[in-house]
Amino acid sequence: MIDTHTHLYSEQFDTDRDATIQRAIDNGVTHFFLPAIDSSTHEKMLTLEAQYPERMFAMMGLHPCDVKPDTWEQELEIVQGYLAQRPFCAIGEIGIDLYWEQSTLDIQVKAFEQQIDWAIERDLPIVIHTRESFDETFEVLHRKKHSKLRGIFHCFSGNLEQAHQAIALGFSLGIGGVVTFKNGKIDQFLSEIPLEHIVLETDSPYLAPVPYRGKRNESAYLEYIAGKLVDIYGKDLATIDAITTANALSIFQL
Repeated sequence: MIDTHTHLYSEQFDTDRDATIQRAIDNGVTHFFLPAIDSSTHEKMLTLEAQYPERMFAMMGLHPCDVKPDTWEQELEIVQGYLAQRPFCAIGEIGIDLYWEQSTLDIQVKAFEQQIDWAIERDLPIVIHTRESFDETFEVLHRKKHSKLRGIFHCFSGNLEQAHQAIALGFSLGIGGVVTFKNGKIDQFLSEIPLEHIVLETDSPYLAPVPYRGKRNESAYLEYIAGKLVDIYGKDLATIDAITTANALSIFQL
């Protein structure tokens, strides 16, 4: 199994990071993809990648919640500097978040568009964070439509129509703990989406699946997400693992 989105470098894991990683490995997780947030955590993320070079793969980008009026341009310069220094597996997580902050929409869009341009220039996938902002996100993606534009809608929580729209634009859906929630809703239509468009993720330490909802999430819990897909698709775990793993490896070109 592949966890396509985990913040294992987060301070929530400072006391037991190695043990947490080992639990995930013991549970069958082979690769961990690390989305960037902002300059305050880049070095910690890259240090973790260096400690597990065969398993950890860092992205680079500026999270939309960290697109601040006073610092966003400087933050993007830092992102650009890293992209010039070394290869990354993706640009992410990037996008638009109107749940936490609506007043910064204009600069969130500018930051999103700039980072999409960098991804296209470098032929890299993007990992999209979208919250209360599907319409705005799709507007940007349609404006920036390009044969090299591809990636993942991280923590997909939209409806069936939005799922089809994302797939039509060349994106896969990142399915995490929300699929196990009673009020998550995506479990009601996910079977209508071919597995070839699905990848697994935890977004740990956030959004732990049932039966750990409300607690710290970790990559070992990917088995509960995969187990829910077994129920939804009526396929065995080995098939779910094989297809979603192949999808992730293809997206990240590993």
